[in-house]
Amino acid sequence: MDTEKLIIIGSGPAGHTAAIYAARAELKPLMIEGRTPGGQLMLTTEVENFPGFPKGMMGPEMMMQFKEQSLRFETRIESDDVTSVDFSVHPFVVKTAEKTYQAESVIVATGASAMWIGVPGEKEYSGRGVSACATCDGFFFKGKNIVVVGGGDSAMEEANFLTKFATKVTVLVRKDTLRASKIMQERAKKNPKIEFIWNTEVKEVLGDGAKITALKIFNNQTNETSEFPTEGLFVAIGHKPNTDIFKGQLELDGKGYVVVQPGTTRTNIDGVFAAGDVADHVYRQAITAAGTGCMAALEAERWLAARE
Repeated sequence: MDTEKLIIIGSGPAGHTAAIYAARAELKPLMIEGRTPGGQLMLTTEVENFPGFPKGMMGPEMMMQFKEQSLRFETRIESDDVTSVDFSVHPFVVKTAEKTYQAESVIVATGASAMWIGVPGEKEYSGRGVSACATCDGFFFKGKNIVVVGGGDSAMEEANFLTKFATKVTVLVRKDTLRASKIMQERAKKNPKIEFIWNTEVKEVLGDGAKITALKIFNNQTNETSEFPTEGLFVAIGHKPNTDIFKGQLELDGKGYVVVQPGTTRTNIDGVFAAGDVADHVYRQAITAAGTGCMAALEAERWLAARE
């Protein structure tokens, strides 16, 4: 079989930025975008914090433009999901359900997925009041009463950030204590706009068909169920990097994120690079993902040139 110079696994901002740079460097990259392409921006309503789009743009529309630009420079795109990889041999082996590919170099840009509660109405109202990204969507909740679900650092961070816009932020916590670090707890508890409801779980997201209107909540100590009116729900129970197929192949940290050498996108396997949220549990923004996609393409190009 033919050996590709570069295979990019993933099709969010990191993957497409890598493709644009690699294609312009005449590496003829092959992108395996997955059957649900586009990354987390596909779940975002309006993106207003990406430079160059002063009027904002819907997340899915932005990803279509990313893809259009990749195709303009003759990136080849396959819509399969990668099912397994073998980085112990060179050329590397990348398999989908239908095909097997070989590659001299690989950029892993599979991203991370927000963990959801998994209750009725949550998916239905995603982008219509339900979000997993305060930085992305907080601006749209100016002057509203909203809810954050979670008890860890990310939940406290989201709650504090959302008070810049919301009139009131209610944090629903499953237990009677927070998992967040002391400093994050103190910051949230001192914020006059934040209130906590303890021992409480969301059982259903309610709405009028167009937007969220309330939550059905359950007190796990009293077994009482009630409705809690709200104009927004931010789920902050963590992210899961999409790295299952790389276990035993790439070095992963305790949370499953790909470990890269500081200041680079290089993994523990020579010739394999990682970009975007798959290696970033700190920032998780489209613009930072795109930046590391650029880095990965430049590093792959230099690595291939050195081998030649």
